[in-house]
Amino acid sequence: MTDEHPRVSDEFAKSITRTEELAYELRIHEVMSENVHCLPPDIKLEEALDIFQKERFSGAPVITNGDLVGLISIEDLIRALRSGNLDVNVSEYMTTKVVTVHEYDPVVEALKTFSRTNFGRLPVLDKQGKLVGIITKGDISNGLLTALQRDYHAEELIRYRASHLFEDIVSHRTSLILRYEIRKGDFIHGGNASSNIKRALLRLGATPQIARRCGIAVYEAEMNLIIHTNHGGSLRVEVEPHKITMEAYDDGPGIEDVEQAMKPGYSTATNEIREMGFGAGMGLVNIKRCVDEMRLISSRDRGTNLYMIMYLDDKDNTLNTVN
Repeated sequence: MTDEHPRVSDEFAKSITRTEELAYELRIHEVMSENVHCLPPDIKLEEALDIFQKERFSGAPVITNGDLVGLISIEDLIRALRSGNLDVNVSEYMTTKVVTVHEYDPVVEALKTFSRTNFGRLPVLDKQGKLVGIITKGDISNGLLTALQRDYHAEELIRYRASHLFEDIVSHRTSLILRYEIRKGDFIHGGNASSNIKRALLRLGATPQIARRCGIAVYEAEMNLIIHTNHGGSLRVEVEPHKITMEAYDDGPGIEDVEQAMKPGYSTATNEIREMGFGAGMGLVNIKRCVDEMRLISSRDRGTNLYMIMYLDDKDNTLNTVN
């Protein structure tokens, strides 16, 4: 039987560009446009069209008393123009079911939302639900380019120093253990642990493809702790010369049907979580594709333990720092 979701091999990981990797590291507030031109709902469509033409806008949020109530796009204006209804208010043609993202989300979540909705722009909200910016695919491209150019030489120096950390240490077994505590519902810091783990692996001498595979696997496990647990949980990563072991564990509520949970698209996320762009049911599937070995142990009494292992058997993948 053919595997519909093959593991992310080293060869495939090599094709994961640094730009794609940055999408997991950068936050939306780092790339979004902060100077947003907003419109009131009672402005006439003809006046809105004049503003769009003058400012070269393709869309604008609609605000009432500081609250986001809709989104008007150039497509909406064209639709009104064809109907000869430019003398009505913006509120008559604006989209009221607005899909938004949050400023603290990783950029990859905005990309997922763009892919899912085919929208050209997304309003960005802060943790109080207030509009703080707008993001387009162009904003993401510009932000990623800036990030690629930033601090390159400083990062190279840090990586060199870290890669020589264990050179003078002699033992029968030397390992480095990283631990992170993850809180339930903490989307503001979601993805921080996986980014830190990936950065640590690179500085310790791991190849970019190994670091990327581990980073994606840990990101999905981290988001599961944020979304599906009672109180959050812990991430533990042990780095050895020929193996990287990653573990995510929590104290509940457990997974009722592990086999079902492994199926693509299956999710127990609430509608609220889904509206935020999470809980698509691909987390465990993505993890399995990225690692060499995965074990999932769960019960309602003891919670869930997820073990993920990457083997570094060949010469190119072996970490040079831990001896």
